[in-house]
Amino acid sequence: MTDLPTVFLLVGSGLVVGSFLNVCIYRLPRGQSIAWPPSHCTACGRSLRWFENVPVLGWLLLGGRCRTCGERISFVYPVVELVTPATFLLQYWQLGWQSLLVVRLVFACAMVILFVIDLRHRILPDAITLPGVCVGIVASFVLDPGWFDAVVGVAIGGGSLLAIAEVYYRVRGEEGLGMGDVKMLAMIGAFLGWQLMLVALLLAFVLGSVIGVMVIVLNYGEAKYALPLGSFLAIGAIAATVIGEPFVVWYASFY
Repeated sequence: MTDLPTVFLLVGSGLVVGSFLNVCIYRLPRGQSIAWPPSHCTACGRSLRWFENVPVLGWLLLGGRCRTCGERISFVYPVVELVTPATFLLQYWQLGWQSLLVVRLVFACAMVILFVIDLRHRILPDAITLPGVCVGIVASFVLDPGWFDAVVGVAIGGGSLLAIAEVYYRVRGEEGLGMGDVKMLAMIGAFLGWQLMLVALLLAFVLGSVIGVMVIVLNYGEAKYALPLGSFLAIGAIAATVIGEPFVVWYASFY
């Protein structure tokens, strides 16, 4: 059973990190520095006071609006700040205190960033995916999944989506997948290895199919709608870190 000091540490650090992830989510798609200027209202530019930067609580105290100009502050901010410690706890309960936990927390943070950015802007920044591939491979030389599985994960992950994108383009004459999705799946492969990467991809396709059918129904048959595959991959990747290994064992039992 997890002791309370550990829970407080993970939740507290998760809230603080979640606040930083919000900075990345807002600034990276706009090509802005994540280090400067300090946190400010994106509408009027006023620098935020310390109490306005307190995760979740600051948003609640302000009533979801800027204290100066009254501009609405997106509810995405407190959601990200709550989801981040939740993922921290999830990874800790899965792994406990070990070196791999640090790597998985970094990976989870990247998935949160990519999930929101792709959902909002339909882009997956190279500033996250490309360094992510490198970090995942380097870490795999001393930690799970091991360098071989990581390299194979990058090759299969990036290669499979690249092949799907090429086939789609040749059949439909238009792009169906972006290179950002290819790089993101390669990154997932680097961190999780090829087996869990495939689980993440399967979960992403299943979730995407369910959402896609719902979108078609709600749009009265309009099937031409760009779904954010990167967001589905992020959910699938986090889920794969928890249920991936039992799923692989279960699947292998049939052979």
